[in-house]
Amino acid sequence: MNNDLTLVLKNSRLSADAQKGLSLAVRILGLIVTYVFLVFMAVLMIFPFYWMIITSLKTGEEIQLIQQTFWPTVIYWENYAQAVTRMNFGTIIFNTLFVGIVSTLGTLITTILAAFAFARLEFKGRDACFMVLLSTMMIPGEMMVITNYMTVSLFGMTGGNNAAGAYAAMILPFMVSIFYIYLLRQNFKQIPNELYLAAKVDGKSDWQFLWKVMVPLAMPTLITIFILKLMGAWNSYVWPNLITSGHEELYLVTNALRSSFDSLTNPDDAGAQMAATVIVTVPLLLLFIFFRKYIMRGVSRAGIKG
Repeated sequence: MNNDLTLVLKNSRLSADAQKGLSLAVRILGLIVTYVFLVFMAVLMIFPFYWMIITSLKTGEEIQLIQQTFWPTVIYWENYAQAVTRMNFGTIIFNTLFVGIVSTLGTLITTILAAFAFARLEFKGRDACFMVLLSTMMIPGEMMVITNYMTVSLFGMTGGNNAAGAYAAMILPFMVSIFYIYLLRQNFKQIPNELYLAAKVDGKSDWQFLWKVMVPLAMPTLITIFILKLMGAWNSYVWPNLITSGHEELYLVTNALRSSFDSLTNPDDAGAQMAATVIVTVPLLLLFIFFRKYIMRGVSRAGIKG
């Protein structure tokens, strides 16, 4: 009887150990599959950047080869010198930074004021108005290009060599962003209402409460908006190309990248164009690397409470 009981206990112990071993094997296999998938996706995302860099270091003859190489046989640094000369980097960087920074600062002001109104102020039709604004996010931006162009044309911001008008046309239509208003409104709604009531007891106005309490508390989200908006202005192409068409002195970086090279008829231009693309891409990569924690923090803070 004792032997049978011992045998049963031993078998149950072996069965439990087998289950633990099987569970561990399944967990390890799951981790292996997960990391293989993540590595594959990382390589898939990084490869275009790698190809851009090595192409920027190749000669025109090597770029035309049917059997492409994964590393240049001869490193051709002359592409970078040609890129800087052909694109007139000083002018286009100034244009891009001016348009990007001014439009970003304008967006921050309109976003802060609108988000505060929709988050704290009580007025009739507030929620309905906000829902109407949110519904406009479903409209593709390309559908508003024609109406925006007609509007800026009526104000005399297009045509001729009117640099001030061209700058205004590239800045004013994009100083309001419904998405950023929504993002900051969600962050403002997380701030306890007791702070607002305490500020009212202390005799503070809504304007003072906004700039002395709400804006400092929402700084991570504001930094996120600043970075994303600046990156968007840096990468914009369709609207600046429409406004600055035929006026190279007003081009932004994206327009200069497209118009300064003719890689279809001149293979040597392909390497120089890729070199220019690398130079233009590096600032955005550095901006994201150094400020990624602010971007993640700002987005996560805005998504906690509805």
